[in-house]
Amino acid sequence: MHRPEPDLNLAALILRQADLSHDRLAFAFEGDDYNYGEFARRARTRAALLRKQGVCVGDRVGFLGFNQPAFFETMIAANALGAVFVPLNFRLTGEELAFIIGDAGIHSLIVDPELAEVINSVQDRLPCRAYYSSARTIDGYASLAELADTMEPLMDTVPLGAHDTLLIMYTSGTTGLPKGAMLTHGNFIWNNFNASLAFGSTRDDVMMSAAPLFHIGGLNTGVVSSLQQGNPIIMTRHFDPGLTLELIEKHRITHMFGAPAMFLFMSQHPDFASTDLSSINFFMVGGAPVPEPLIHLYGERGVRFCQGYGLTETAPFSAFLGPDKALSKIGSAGLPPLLSDVRIVDAENRPLEATERGEICLRGPNIMKGYWNRPEATAEAIDSEGWFHSGDIGYLDEEGFLYICDRVKDMVISGGENVYPAEVESVLFAHEAIAEVAIIGLPDEKWGEAVTAVVALNEGETLTLEAIREFASDKLAKYKLPIRLHLIDALPRNPAGKILKFKLREDLQAQ
Repeated sequence: MHRPEPDLNLAALILRQADLSHDRLAFAFEGDDYNYGEFARRARTRAALLRKQGVCVGDRVGFLGFNQPAFFETMIAANALGAVFVPLNFRLTGEELAFIIGDAGIHSLIVDPELAEVINSVQDRLPCRAYYSSARTIDGYASLAELADTMEPLMDTVPLGAHDTLLIMYTSGTTGLPKGAMLTHGNFIWNNFNASLAFGSTRDDVMMSAAPLFHIGGLNTGVVSSLQQGNPIIMTRHFDPGLTLELIEKHRITHMFGAPAMFLFMSQHPDFASTDLSSINFFMVGGAPVPEPLIHLYGERGVRFCQGYGLTETAPFSAFLGPDKALSKIGSAGLPPLLSDVRIVDAENRPLEATERGEICLRGPNIMKGYWNRPEATAEAIDSEGWFHSGDIGYLDEEGFLYICDRVKDMVISGGENVYPAEVESVLFAHEAIAEVAIIGLPDEKWGEAVTAVVALNEGETLTLEAIREFASDKLAKYKLPIRLHLIDALPRNPAGKILKFKLREDLQAQ
């Protein structure tokens, strides 16, 4: 008997759900509320336009824009054609974007009108064949929405399997050169199955989308699964604490993902005490542990936190700490979800016992396919047994709960943003006053970690924080710029010449 394999094209699944949920609210965004039937029409007309412009199976379609429903309409349109979606970080400079767009070989690029200037500055170096504005027509950019509305909806989708690439999401490495993590249709589907079993989900859920969609947390922690389930998504272009509180009360939001800093800013807003939060089932948090005072503050309002651990390469759900353990296991990232595994290994890739510290390794159907055009980096990250080596140091306690201790790659997480020291250091090293520089993260109540420059100066030179921020401002996104500066005579090094960043952290935290 012939048993056909299911079509696992995520676009096909979401469009079918949209057809089944035709009259249900899909998006509420800046006064434009529309149902799943309209969402499906918009996605299908965009697919028809992209196909007319030559987008084929495997081509890359980029999106550079602030949070908006057009992000998802474009993603579904590209995937319907069997193309690969590439979400771009709107906080990057033109130089940073030029590298990523060139590396991905993007065929067609959709750009926010507000971000056209940054693309125009490097447009002569880009491989794109077509440029569209996500909204109105502007110089050099035709309106995607207006052109798509002239097309007949494309009803067919390209059948795909679990291992076909859905999107490429770029994440920087310690060398400072971004790598594109190839996430598959199966990665997203199984990640959301894992999350549904861990968090629970119903047709009554209402999702708040305020975290940046170019991040895997903002994209695939609740939002894509809401589309799969046909639930309403209430979206803001940027995170605004007051507006978020207003929308939670107005739309009876049940779930929201964010970094701890977002929930801190909400709690500090004048409207926090008077906002009705009774509809919230829980907030999902990633990027850093939730401070205990914040857990208690929201707990007094009847709001619980679900904390988790994951990376771009893991789509992202790799560990989960439920509200019932938020205090008894404070500081923990939780347990692995049902279909995924976590283990700790030593430098020889041998599993370690409970409480022993080593590298955190992750395995499951949520692990990326590999890095785009980086076979060596893929082989280094994913071993022969399928374990993804995270580069993070941690341990499992006697009950199997994961704790994150340090980062092999010395990555700094500031306000939920990943900052890679080598990239910042390479820019600052060109400053004429700087003899040597190390970027580290120091604890910060507002941002979680403060991007901190520790600098040894050339003889006779002086330097201020404002000066190095101005020097790097056209080469680095704003969130990567140091917010603290410490001047020392020389950076501490081991006998092999490696900078002892742990000693810098210890010495500066003790001051």
